[in-house]
Amino acid sequence: MELPFRDELALMPDLRHRLRQLRWFRATFRGSAKVVSDTFGVRFEIDEAKLTRAFLDWVEVMEAQKRFAAIDRADFIVFAAGLVLRELIKQAPAREISGLAQLTETNENVGTLEIIRFWPEGFLYTNYCVSVISAIYEQEFGAAPSIDKCADDLRTWWSYRENVTEMPAYAVAFLDRFLGAEPNWLTPDRAQSRQAMQRALGSSRASDALRQL
Repeated sequence: MELPFRDELALMPDLRHRLRQLRWFRATFRGSAKVVSDTFGVRFEIDEAKLTRAFLDWVEVMEAQKRFAAIDRADFIVFAAGLVLRELIKQAPAREISGLAQLTETNENVGTLEIIRFWPEGFLYTNYCVSVISAIYEQEFGAAPSIDKCADDLRTWWSYRENVTEMPAYAVAFLDRFLGAEPNWLTPDRAQSRQAMQRALGSSRASDALRQL
């Protein structure tokens, strides 16, 4: 998956905390849509009211589970981005308005363009969330996570779109899959059910830390 907005995000100081503010969230999402448009040629209309609702609903859900960030911060960053993806898909703030017939095609991006033609809004939401994860990882851990090859597989995107249409929480699981982690398909939007959290909670130190929160 190409991430044309990642480098710009990585230049923003303290990105993880800035994105918890509505103005930065809205600005970076609009910036991502512009860069995707400039890179591939597809153009979007952004509904600011729906984008704001996605942010507010995300904050509410994330705040209820933020204690798990103390257990495994790296995994919680991915989980929080998965919750963003869930809310973006639920609220649908973006709408493709032009460009699908004139996408900017190169030898390298043919697979990506197939995905954009199939689901332009889903590509935008997912690309934004993966870019955010990659930029935050670079800032905090010095390296971005690897992206699994299934993120460029149109068949995976068919399944992705079909499943999240029925159950938006599956967006968390598919984002994990795109990053090469084992998804939790039963309760994907519960931090405590994640494999990384379960492993961390297996240690007495992590369990004690959670009880103290």
